[in-house]
Amino acid sequence: MTDVYAELARLGSATVYEAAGRTGLIDVPLTRIVPGSRAAGPARIARCAAGDNLMVHAVLDRAQPGEVLVLTFPEPEPVALLGELVATQAKVRGAAAVLVDAAVRDIDELAELGLPIWARWVSIRGADKKAVGSLDVPVTVGSAAIEPGDAIVLDGDGAAVVPKARLDEVLAASRKRAEYETDKRNKLEAGALSYDLDGLRKIVEDD
Repeated sequence: MTDVYAELARLGSATVYEAAGRTGLIDVPLTRIVPGSRAAGPARIARCAAGDNLMVHAVLDRAQPGEVLVLTFPEPEPVALLGELVATQAKVRGAAAVLVDAAVRDIDELAELGLPIWARWVSIRGADKKAVGSLDVPVTVGSAAIEPGDAIVLDGDGAAVVPKARLDEVLAASRKRAEYETDKRNKLEAGALSYDLDGLRKIVEDD
């Protein structure tokens, strides 16, 4: 299964989103903390109480190598759920990446640490560690529903989610789309125009 997620990461979020029928877009603004990073893996979810990151510490106890940690609040707020010390633990646990629908801090240290992290905000505002939330429950990030074990794909374009039940289907469609784009790129490099290859000339000039 590791090879499947490595391939999804290589294919990228845009290809996967398009191949999935333009579904699964995680439509929130995300900052990629580690330049050039890309990752994919099954979601391991922590739904924290408002203003609190107790469940982030709890989810690290369950985290398995290769998973993408998805850290959320009931409603997004610019409170730091993760900093250098939490990220260090996630890296040691073998997390593939972390998606934070909240804030992170210590971003210079996070970039140096190298664990792929995407966050909605960067803020020094800290979280409490008092309130019990939920682990491994469905959450919504933007308009995207994410369930435990769903595939999360992250790169410089953003993030996409693939329901675990559709993983094989979407992977096959993503491979096909990547092959098509490689062929098309070769034609474009040879001088062809998408205006003709995609039948756009007819739309414009026959109007």
